[in-house]
Amino acid sequence: ILKGTNFTNLGERYEGKVRDNYTQGNRRILITSDRLSAFDRVIALIPFKGEVLNAITKFWFENTKDICPNYIESYPDPNVIVGKECKPIMLEMIVRGYITGSTTTSAWYNYEKGVRNFCGNVLPEGLKKNQRLPFPIITPTTKAAHGEHDANVSGEEAIAMGLVTKEEWEQLSNYTLGLYARGVEVAARQGVILVGTKYEFGRDPEGKIVLIDEIHTPDSSRFWIAATYEEKMAIGQEPDNINKEFLRLWMANQGYRGEGEMPAIPKEVIVETALKYMQAFEMITGEAFKAEPGAVLPRIENNLKPHAL
Repeated sequence: ILKGTNFTNLGERYEGKVRDNYTQGNRRILITSDRLSAFDRVIALIPFKGEVLNAITKFWFENTKDICPNYIESYPDPNVIVGKECKPIMLEMIVRGYITGSTTTSAWYNYEKGVRNFCGNVLPEGLKKNQRLPFPIITPTTKAAHGEHDANVSGEEAIAMGLVTKEEWEQLSNYTLGLYARGVEVAARQGVILVGTKYEFGRDPEGKIVLIDEIHTPDSSRFWIAATYEEKMAIGQEPDNINKEFLRLWMANQGYRGEGEMPAIPKEVIVETALKYMQAFEMITGEAFKAEPGAVLPRIENNLKPHAL
């Protein structure tokens, strides 16, 4: 298990929820740990999760670079991405094809509370939980500081707050809908529904908007199994999923929604979550997941020697 790294020879270190970042001028090294974040905090360590996330991200970056440029330079290790150092745009572009969710920023939580204009999207009456929306909607959130909660905003609000210009908002929206459409199409070939996802963008050293972070992973996205979706909807059950929603739903069933004392997570729930991540890779990509055996940290250290300062 990779809890985290603390290399002193890779540049300036910043710890995100899941990734350890090292900056070297115009280059950034991202090491994906096995930390699992939900409710805006780290809730568990999941074996092989970092490797799975990186492999899925690599698959999708390769499959979407014709739609939107990205920050990738190389993949020197199963847990590592080397990319261009970008200035993040402080807006998470969330796109939803279905109305669902259990957290306070989710579309269904707000819809159930009577909200009909959600982040600038007018929603019709009479929607049921987990129903497909008439068309995908973009529901951005502000990128909160470490330890703070993200907040829903509309495109107009994001422009008014100075997070993006009108032109940038239009470009981000076009990229978001294009990437989501490609994701839906590729996932459908494997019998998987890409329910919704989030994208993060930044400006590269030349000032060009590029896709950063990760794409269409079980951390940033919801995936459902297409074959059982209609049947589950008909009987009012949650769709079969292949994402961290499994652990998030388990937490919600214990009465935890991000506030107060966190329940202890049993070992079998951790193992089941790890299997869900591996299953996600295989179901989403159609490829077999080959886990790298052995100690993770020494392997990463060795593979990153060429990048040491």
